[in-house]
Amino acid sequence: MRNLWRLLAFDIVAPLAAIAALLMIGVVLGWPLWWVSACSVLVLLIVQGTAVNFWLLRRDSVSVGTDDEGPGLRLAVAFLCTAALVAALLVGYTHWTTPDRDFKADSRDVVQVATGMAEAAASFTPSSPTSSIDRAAAMMVPEQAGPFRQQYAKFSADLAQHNVTAQAATLAAGIEALGPSAASVAVVLRVTQSTPGQPPSQAAPALRVTLKKHDGNWQVFDLMPINSR
Repeated sequence: MRNLWRLLAFDIVAPLAAIAALLMIGVVLGWPLWWVSACSVLVLLIVQGTAVNFWLLRRDSVSVGTDDEGPGLRLAVAFLCTAALVAALLVGYTHWTTPDRDFKADSRDVVQVATGMAEAAASFTPSSPTSSIDRAAAMMVPEQAGPFRQQYAKFSADLAQHNVTAQAATLAAGIEALGPSAASVAVVLRVTQSTPGQPPSQAAPALRVTLKKHDGNWQVFDLMPINSR
């Protein structure tokens, strides 16, 4: 009975489990050409080894699993089978969980960039009239930074002329759409404006920030009021 269990475990189950693990890796990876070649060679080696093992079993009535004088071979078989199974599990876990991790990371990054951009664009300090705009433009794609500066130049000049201070903070932000290379985030701000001799006023504008991924980093493509027509 002991030899029967060892025959099943080391001579039949172990090779089949190793082949199944190699095939599973191929399924997870989508069978790239390099793995088709590697898997074919490894499976062929396993099949050849199994065939030789059963030939020896038929000739000498002893195999890797039933040979009392070959514990090292059984240890090697168990190690190789375990290594193949662990590799299949790691490849499957990494491959199938990577999209979720990327989505969570992108969600965090687009909200962070969008809120930072919206706050910088809505803030203004008379003593440093271009600091907020420079900070906002640094978060934009290069081709949009120049038009953005021109668009807000007159607005900044008017605020500086009236000595208006504006400070923006994010009240809420939510992702409207998120893809591999583009995203849209809605941001609601609380903007507090202060003018010498007048009480502070507050507003809560809602902005839509569209973003693009450039060289692995999310950058703002456009910023507009949500209620614009």
